[in-house]
Amino acid sequence: MGKEQEQYQGIPGPDLIQQMANEYFKAMPGSPIQNNGGPITGNDAPRDLPTDPAQFTRTSPASSGLGASPSAIDHGRSFNLTDPPTSLPDPHFSDGRVPSSIAGSGASKTAVANPEHFDLAEPPLNLPDPLFAGTGLIPHSVPGTKNDIKEPTASDQPIKPFGPASLQVGHIPYTAELPYEKALKGMAGLFQPAFSSTGLPGLQSIVQEPSFYFMHGRESISKNGISFPGNTTAPFDVNLIRRDFPILEEHVNGRRIVWLDNAATTQKPKQVIDRISYFYRHENSNIHRAAHELAARATDAYELARRKLQHFLNASSINEIVFVRGATEAINLVAKSWGEQNLKEGDEILISHLEHHANIVPWQQLAERNGAILKVIPVDDDGQLLMEEYGKLLGPKTRIVSFTHVSNALGTITPARKMVEMAHAAGAKALVDGAQSVSHMRVDVKDLDCDWYVFSGHKVFGPTGIGVLYGKEEILNATQPWQGGGNMIADVRFEKTIYQKAPARWEAGTGNIADAVGLGAAIDYVSRIGIDMISAYEHQLLVYATRQLKQVPGIRLIGTAAEKAGVLSFVMEGYRTEEIGSALNQFGVAVRSGHHCAQPILRRFGVESSVRPSLALYNNCNDIDTMIAVLLRLSSNRSLRFSGIQVQ
Repeated sequence: MGKEQEQYQGIPGPDLIQQMANEYFKAMPGSPIQNNGGPITGNDAPRDLPTDPAQFTRTSPASSGLGASPSAIDHGRSFNLTDPPTSLPDPHFSDGRVPSSIAGSGASKTAVANPEHFDLAEPPLNLPDPLFAGTGLIPHSVPGTKNDIKEPTASDQPIKPFGPASLQVGHIPYTAELPYEKALKGMAGLFQPAFSSTGLPGLQSIVQEPSFYFMHGRESISKNGISFPGNTTAPFDVNLIRRDFPILEEHVNGRRIVWLDNAATTQKPKQVIDRISYFYRHENSNIHRAAHELAARATDAYELARRKLQHFLNASSINEIVFVRGATEAINLVAKSWGEQNLKEGDEILISHLEHHANIVPWQQLAERNGAILKVIPVDDDGQLLMEEYGKLLGPKTRIVSFTHVSNALGTITPARKMVEMAHAAGAKALVDGAQSVSHMRVDVKDLDCDWYVFSGHKVFGPTGIGVLYGKEEILNATQPWQGGGNMIADVRFEKTIYQKAPARWEAGTGNIADAVGLGAAIDYVSRIGIDMISAYEHQLLVYATRQLKQVPGIRLIGTAAEKAGVLSFVMEGYRTEEIGSALNQFGVAVRSGHHCAQPILRRFGVESSVRPSLALYNNCNDIDTMIAVLLRLSSNRSLRFSGIQVQ
């Protein structure tokens, strides 16, 4: 053993690991090596299948949301194939809820005092911002130089790091428990003695206790004027979250990428990427229409994702969740099914001036076909809807009001609940486009009382090509489907077809099964961090970004509503928006430059395009500082053009 310890510097070698593994499996009930004591090898694995058909009976669905099988068993307990366990207790979930946060406080390891400027060549990555002091939200950055860095003192950060050793050895904070992790937990005790002599944390400390940085509970308390969900003893730590997103390690033009194009699409955490990979490795099959095991696993995974979305939106029934390609397809679905069947010439459709093209064009097409009239709710000079004018537009001919929850171009948050209430009072239906809201704020469709709610998965850290249409069940069942094919039928005869009830009647053909499962994993991710914590953090980051942008000479902000999500839009004197986007890209900063598929609202403010940085939960002040530094350099030399010119 001494030679092995020397060879592997304190880490057990392969022979020792095999020996310990054999001892572990030998002790398990029913072990094939229990009687002879010989080592387990590939040839020693039992190959005889059980002869009792009952042992093949599948009595519980595959638990697919996290990739863990429901046939998992506690270590040392035999497994009964005729009655497999369907729910195994976890000590961290003993109260039936997600566990409270046990992760690090987010206290920075370095600090700066009175920074003077920002070094683009080597921006700081771990610097606390005074704007967030005392809030429990640590963005880890203020402008400063590497020469200003000093070790923190007791007065720099009153919050000290805490949590298990797993945070200190590179363990990714929130990782769903996959089967191999459970196996590691069971064997961790065997590795502990050999590891302890090295001075490194033992494997037990890495895998014994999972690390969560999220908070649970919906109750809020007030702290320094900010609302936080539940227990606030552990702050939101953006550095831990950033470690979950592999693409944030990508480099563009020699610099680590700064992703500020989240309104276009959000990046995907490792948990979502791994979940999709797990599906294709272990569950891939078509769903609903086969008796074999993989079909059952795939069906379970798909329907479990639907259940997660029901809870995430607080829908009354799982039948109110329809999988579609995205928000655009969902709006088209409503327009081309309910709209075609219920609107006639002279009926009125209300949309707002804030809308994305996806919530304009389908209604225009419907009005052209049916002779309906499209009316637009105006906005004020800050980009806020004029509610008094909205009230005047509502009338006995109004059949549907379709509007955005959050403007993708300006970030304006609309008073959705009040707007739905007013629409219903006028006898109209209401559709809310939530593409830009679900990743930023809590959405409760019961509270909104909307008839439909739509969003795209890729805007909430899920895959592309998958989205959700929420619809009230009675409306979905009373509307004829817009597409026909497999899966949506109850019976087909040449004379007549009988359709399934919702949601199946709206999901013709083979759906995007794997990405629906991936969306379920994304919902898990957001839920475990806590949507209220995300909202509070992003609000503080938006305040910081707005303050910094206002200090750049020549910048004009487009959209300054009092209620905004993490979307900023601006133009800059002396530069075209594509030039600004190109200059930012040279420093690895990704923003959107263009009309953002929202030309009417930009034209309302006298511009054809704008630069749009947009925020997500993994952004920090350093991201904003990098963008601001480039904009300041542009502002100082407005005659400079960046097309093909390297910024020095």
